[in-house]
Amino acid sequence: MKSKVIFLTIISICLILPSLAIGQNVLIKNATVMTAVNGTKQNTDILVQNGKISRIGKNLNAGNAQVIDASGKFVTPGIIDAHSHAMMDSVNEISYAVTSMARIRDVLNPKDITIYRALGGGVTAANLLHGSANPIGGLNTVVKFKYGKPIEEFLIPEAPPGIKFAMGENVKRARNAPGQPRRYPATRMGTLEVMRDAFERAKDYKKKWDDFRAGKMRTPPKRSVELEPIVEILEGKRLVHAHGYRSDEHLNLMKLAKEFGFTVSTLQHGLEAYKIAPEIAKFGTGVSIFVDYWGFKIEAYDTIPYNAYILWKNGVVVSINSDSGERIRRLNLDAAKAIKYGGVPEQEALKMITLNPAKQLGIDKMTGSIEVGKDADIAIWSKHPFSVYTKAEMTLIDGEVYFDRKKDIARRSQLAAERKRLEAMEPNLPPNKRGKSKKPATKPKPKSTPVPEGGLD
Repeated sequence: MKSKVIFLTIISICLILPSLAIGQNVLIKNATVMTAVNGTKQNTDILVQNGKISRIGKNLNAGNAQVIDASGKFVTPGIIDAHSHAMMDSVNEISYAVTSMARIRDVLNPKDITIYRALGGGVTAANLLHGSANPIGGLNTVVKFKYGKPIEEFLIPEAPPGIKFAMGENVKRARNAPGQPRRYPATRMGTLEVMRDAFERAKDYKKKWDDFRAGKMRTPPKRSVELEPIVEILEGKRLVHAHGYRSDEHLNLMKLAKEFGFTVSTLQHGLEAYKIAPEIAKFGTGVSIFVDYWGFKIEAYDTIPYNAYILWKNGVVVSINSDSGERIRRLNLDAAKAIKYGGVPEQEALKMITLNPAKQLGIDKMTGSIEVGKDADIAIWSKHPFSVYTKAEMTLIDGEVYFDRKKDIARRSQLAAERKRLEAMEPNLPPNKRGKSKKPATKPKPKSTPVPEGGLD
């Protein structure tokens, strides 16, 4: 009996495995493929098997794959936003200067409509960062925008963990407004001191644990969820993404990192990064910028539209981010501006929204370019992706279609009718119109039969 059960179990597994192995099989036909690494290929097919790019070439065989005719269309890697606050129910934990114990993972909302709108702009992945109110902020989360799936499927386990640092006006002003209890630091030099102090405390904390593990201490140190992430920075296990605008502050941070033996992964915003481009390249740090957005506060005035070009020319890995639920839909056009201002080559401009952010986030081995073996994170465009007239027609993640413009348009009349119906329901009416629905008409009273004279007897 036992052997019979084992046999049936093996048969069941064998029957299940083929269905698991099929995965997402797609054949994109006859496209102009902008690979981001190996140039642009005309009339080219991309075969996706089990969510991975398995072949790139001409006249590929579809087999059992879903065929997508991309004749006359352009295909690029999915766009990656290196600085986003999409799908987050909260952004800033302002109360302390160091909030490395706070996790963005705990406040993710997979139903945020920004995700779907980002997919409609060809975006497939993003770095979700804590806000910039703290010298050392909370822990980031890197996701793929798998709208409609459980939150666990958004997460990219292979992405190295990261943390948000910040400098400048946001940090100084946090909790320092009139009528609020003041919080240290209130100056730029205080901000740098908070960082240095945190690293000194983390070094001491690490030494205590090292001594305990080496048998030099009998009692383990008290665990600190504040200092553990900072120890991971010192050990090269956690990436630093640092908000800032002024070049002097970013330079000071890179010097601080050298002092403690780590490298800053990205200088976020970096509006003045062009001033210290050679130094940034020397430190091996990346920069993630706004391509032409500045002047919204004093420290954001001194930039130029040639920032991306100068950084690229000096060998800096530069990406273009949105930091906005609105701009995230047009990162392809932001990349086009890098060509206009400075003449960045087309492929290098494309890298600024695909492969370069993937490098800054440590996920470039799996996504960011059209290459065999990489995840099938792909955007299909109606025209050249750098044209103002183009539209993202389809966005795929791991070979699965998460945005289809044709289907979206087909559903609009249905959604409009549903909205109209919902708005007319009693709970959704304005307060002055509630309770005024027509009451059902009362049944007329039956006419009484006249009584003849003399009574009923």
